[in-house]
Amino acid sequence: MDDVVIAAEGLTRAFGATLSVDRLSLEVRRGEVFGLLGHNGAGKTTTVRLLNGVLEPTSGAARVLGLAPARDGPALRRRTGVLTETPAVDERLTGRENLALFAELFGVERPRVKARVEEALSTFGLLPRADTRVLGWSKGMRQGLALARTILHSPELFFLDEPTSGLDPVATRGVADLIERLCRGEGKTVFLCTHNLDEAQRLCDRVGVMRRGKLVAAGTPAELGRRLSARVTVDVETDAASAEAMRAAIASQSGASAEAHLADGRATFAVHGLERAAVPGLVAAAVAAGVRLHRVAPREPTLEDVYFSLYGVVDAEPA
Repeated sequence: MDDVVIAAEGLTRAFGATLSVDRLSLEVRRGEVFGLLGHNGAGKTTTVRLLNGVLEPTSGAARVLGLAPARDGPALRRRTGVLTETPAVDERLTGRENLALFAELFGVERPRVKARVEEALSTFGLLPRADTRVLGWSKGMRQGLALARTILHSPELFFLDEPTSGLDPVATRGVADLIERLCRGEGKTVFLCTHNLDEAQRLCDRVGVMRRGKLVAAGTPAELGRRLSARVTVDVETDAASAEAMRAAIASQSGASAEAHLADGRATFAVHGLERAAVPGLVAAAVAAGVRLHRVAPREPTLEDVYFSLYGVVDAEPA
């Protein structure tokens, strides 16, 4: 299909007896942010290398932008922007010289190089230090330079491996804004590998979770939350005078329990154990009991809840 930019089927890569990627099958569509989550050693970076033709698969196949990565690697990499987890920059050169060099390697037309370099430096706030050697730059500035490098040739598809690593909060927000602009504004596609679950929850249209080389779950954050549990937590706020009536309404719902807090004339309840379909019944029971409801907000499981339910808190992958 025209809108499928990445299609992997049974993609496998073995290093000796170790399967780094184990029969991976997934699709990524044009214009979406797809997040690949997993502990260190789960197979995320190997997946990115396979999808860019840097590594050949042991078995299985992939199509990326209509090309076969193992066969068409150089042509494919001219159309993708890749940020690796530990990006290398030439410390002997200035920031501007680094980008000019990569613009030439990426095949940016010579008349456009100066403008593209200037734009990339500006995007990541690097203009004040652009003409100093990278040797003296901080880790965050080097990360910004590596990100600037990925946008130089206006690629169609971005592979970003931990793009906010080492960045301060302002720069981190800038990266998030850039991802939003690339996808929502320019129709680009982003394949995002991250450990930052809040970042993934905020940015990703869909996510996949890898564990020991296998893709163990994929879908929107909301879909994965619904698979995790049919029950939700509901935050309810009433006036303090309605607190006892609200407790009775909660007790009337099968399987429900609540934590209550009273302060400043208000009562707030975190109601646990409700089926999603039972939320309207709770509201109806509260209204029938004369409760004055100020707020009712179902709280879906977060991506963090999903992630740790799949991994377990102590089930870490080897580094």
